[in-house]
Amino acid sequence: MSKTAKSVWNNCLLFIKDNIQPQAYKTWFEPIVAVKLTDNALSIQVPSKFFYEWLEEHYVKILKVALTKELGETAKLVYIIKMENTYGNKQPFTEKIPSSHRTAVKSQDVDIPLNNKSRELKNPFIIPGIRNVKIESQLNPNYSFENFLEGDSNRLARSAGLAVAAKPGGTSFNPLLIFGNVGLGKTHLAHAIGVDIKDKYPEKTVLYISAEKFTQQYIEAVKKNNRNDFIHFYQIIDVLIIDDVQFLSGKSGTQDVFFHIFNHLHQNGKQVVLTSDKAPVDMQDIEQRLLSRFKWGLSAELQNPDFETRVSILKNKLYRDGVIMPDEIIDYIAKNIKSNVRELEGAIISLIAQSSFNKKEVTLDLARVIVEKFVKNTKREVSIDYIQKVVSDYFQMDVETLQSKTRKRHIVQARQLAMFFAKKFTKASLASIGSQIGKRDHATVLHACKTVDNLSSTDKQFKKYVEDITKKLSV
Repeated sequence: MSKTAKSVWNNCLLFIKDNIQPQAYKTWFEPIVAVKLTDNALSIQVPSKFFYEWLEEHYVKILKVALTKELGETAKLVYIIKMENTYGNKQPFTEKIPSSHRTAVKSQDVDIPLNNKSRELKNPFIIPGIRNVKIESQLNPNYSFENFLEGDSNRLARSAGLAVAAKPGGTSFNPLLIFGNVGLGKTHLAHAIGVDIKDKYPEKTVLYISAEKFTQQYIEAVKKNNRNDFIHFYQIIDVLIIDDVQFLSGKSGTQDVFFHIFNHLHQNGKQVVLTSDKAPVDMQDIEQRLLSRFKWGLSAELQNPDFETRVSILKNKLYRDGVIMPDEIIDYIAKNIKSNVRELEGAIISLIAQSSFNKKEVTLDLARVIVEKFVKNTKREVSIDYIQKVVSDYFQMDVETLQSKTRKRHIVQARQLAMFFAKKFTKASLASIGSQIGKRDHATVLHACKTVDNLSSTDKQFKKYVEDITKKLSV
């Protein structure tokens, strides 16, 4: 029986699976796809250059053993890596085992840093008038990788964070952009990366700052005519961590100065870590040249934790606080609070507080009362499925018609309204909205939202559609 790329790779996977941890196998080998087998060379496709580097650094020996077992001593492994996320280079990048690591050279803009030979460097983090250029990291040591529990919802982001912390500025994921909804641990992970780097490389200058504070510092620097000093201060940082980068939206001056700082740091092998509540493709009022740089490295999403991860988070929180609680109560909270980590921990704190203050035993009934109040006080997110049903019912059509490919005007308008409300009432990305409403792309959703905005201001009947559906969804 002739061997195929798939059969060879499946046999390799069986061997690899027996020799590494299940979690490592799930993270680093399940996403790989066998592409072709030519002259004892197996080509495999990996999701990013990040995967290629990690495999070469951690699993090259086991890969070679597995492949040699299948194809003999002359076996070769070729990586095919999609490079859409880096420098605009669309060509796949290939590398063969056991050759040494090589870095693809890519063209990039060159930004020459401003000269500042005469004046003293000003530190925006110190009180004016005190001569001190020592830079405090602004990191919270309580946020560490040890207490950032891994699950399917955050595995890629956490692994990427660990890789950056091990080799800051030395991986292909620079910048590392961590994005996701509120309360999922973006800030925690950003701090954990910084804390780990400071621990491993005490000589490196690491700085954590929110985009809001960065903007305030820049405004202050402009007022005092210290713009160049501000830029130079940030250009000496080895690892710059900026939280909530979406806050730069619409602030063209701050975006411009950050663009220069980013370019200088990146070109000098310094590490940039960013967090955002949106993927780059969904950020609005951010300059295109800055967005393109956000996509140079790796964008890793934090998703809502699954049930098992929620249980682990609650148990870890209770363990750290020295509290013992029955498993049935922990399971009940985990089943009923699904939105984010912050709300989960808030519910457990409320439960402990109620029990302590009122001298009541922690029971399932008490947990039900707390969770009910908690869930009631938390704004429920309307689902995309529900929005499609409401819009379809309003226009007296079924959901299948709304999602169909037809170009009939009234159906197209209904579909555009569904997309508009999905963007307004949910935290889903444009790509996610598009895929759920008739398998459209993010550009179609963006066009739909603009069309609804335009028609609402020019067409009275259409404006009434928007108002009526808004009322139905707001109930």
